This record gives sequence, structure tokens and C-alpha cells, in this order.
Amino acid sequence: MTIQSQTDALVLVSYGGHGVVLLPDGERKPCKFRRKVGRPYCGDRVEVAQADGDSLVVESILPRKNNFVRADDRGRQQVIAANLDQVLIVVATRPLPSRDLMERYLLAVHSLGIEPVIVYNKTDLAVAADETAAGALVLAHMPDYEALGYTIVKTSCKTEPGIAGLHELLRNRTSILVGQSGVGKSSLINQLLPDMDIQTGALSTATGKGTHTTTSTMLYEIPGGGYLIDSPGVWEFGLWKLDNQQLESGFIEFKPWLGQCRFNNCIHASEPGCAVKQAVDQGRIREWRYQSYLRLLEQNI
Repeated sequence: MTIQSQTDALVLVSYGGHGVVLLPDGERKPCKFRRKVGRPYCGDRVEVAQADGDSLVVESILPRKNNFVRADDRGRQQVIAANLDQVLIVVATRPLPSRDLMERYLLAVHSLGIEPVIVYNKTDLAVAADETAAGALVLAHMPDYEALGYTIVKTSCKTEPGIAGLHELLRNRTSILVGQSGVGKSSLINQLLPDMDIQTGALSTATGKGTHTTTSTMLYEIPGGGYLIDSPGVWEFGLWKLDNQQLESGFIEFKPWLGQCRFNNCIHASEPGCAVKQAVDQGRIREWRYQSYLRLLEQNI
């Protein structure tokens, strides 16, 4: 596609000062980022124009509806992707999740204004008897998450239930897969995207070098409509500094009692007259979720 003037494009992958964009006609082309414009991220909508040779240059980044971020080693927000409809949090029987991993992800997704979906993968495998009790409890709490209103999709790339339920959720939406290393994100993507090798090869051709799918956040087109973003696996999802309102809002079952505490600045820990703590004592908020909140609160202070 020859660019006569500026045209809209979708960022498929971003490598610092350059990346690859998808043009309206389906062509993937290398693209440079102007320093004065700023760096676009995977999932960004941008306006591009013809640059030197066959490459393009980003002239502007169109307004984002959201960013998905995680904290770097210094606790600073690091943008991973933009313009998402949902975040698919993948957990599995092996490796088991760490104790508060799910709450970290859910808290982050809620604070960013994006819809979370829990994907319980490798359901064909039994939880190993020698695994830590904390990790096994995360999976045992799946009915509790479902009762709270979270969408949970059970998947297996080898046997039933397969991935049909997940495929339906992705249709005509922009989604990102996140989770620990080893939970099977790559296997899920290989089944969801039968033409992934073709798409990856096109990215490699566009950049003129091999793509590093294990270390880069990349966006793929889903057959039948929609986009799927794959992000590098992490062992522990880092949170950035959150204010108290963001922290309490990340636990959606607290909502009926927020604003009813004796003190306006109540953080729902040991303050007298705390409506949230009273709801826990009455069994209206699950004790294990409240304990997870307290641990995250202590880490955030």
C-alpha cells in the first residue's frame, strides 16, 4: 500500500524507536517513531506517513481508551499494551500461582478500568500433591471468584474442554493474555491462531530480522474478527503505588460498604467502626479475600 498522505494504522509490535504497523489493507510494514511524537505501544492506533525507502513514520498517536501496565523493578508503571477490551489472566495447575497473584492482577485490571477474565488452563492435569498449599488454594477458590461475578473459562489444549469457550470470548474484541511463565499461554495462542506462523513471519519480514515472541508484546489478528495480544510471562506481577481508593475498589465485594465506615479515611484494617471489617465478621465478605487485601495494603503503604 502506497501512503500518499497520513493514514490510520494499528501498532502490532513496538521496539523502542521503531516497530511494525498493520495498514487498512492488511499489509504489515516497518515504522519509525518520531521522538517528538512519543513512543506508541502494542495496540495503539496511530497516523502514519511515508518515510524514506519503504518504511513509514508515526505522525501522531490517536487517543487511547486505556493502557495495560505493570510495575518495573523500581515500582514505576511500565506500559505493556493499549486500547484493550479485556485482560485474560491465565492460571494453571502447573505451575501453581503464587498466593496473591490473582488479586494482584485483578487489582491492577480494575484500577485501569479494563474488564478481567480468568482463564483456568491445563484443567486436564491434577494438582500435584507436593505443590504448596497456597497455590492450590488459588485454584480451589475458583467458585468464589465466579460467585463474585468474574468470568471464568476452563481450558485444555490436549483434552476436553478444549478452547471453544475462550475462542467465543475473544470474538471482535481486543484482548491480552497475561500470566506466569509456563502456564500455557503459547499453547493457547497456537490453537487460537492457526495462522500464527504466517503472521509472525510477516512481522519478521517487515522488520528485516527475526522477531522475539518470548520477549516482546505482540498483537495478532484473530480469524473471524478481533485481536489478541501476547505478553511475556512473568513469575510475579509487580504492582505500582496505588491510592487507598484504588486499592479498595479492586476488591469488588467491598463496594456495598464503602463510605459507611466511621472515619472517612478508613483503610479497613484496624480502625474502629469499619463497615468492611464488620461485613467480614458477619461472613458477608470472604475472610481469605480480606486477608489478601490486608497483605496488599501492607505492601502498598
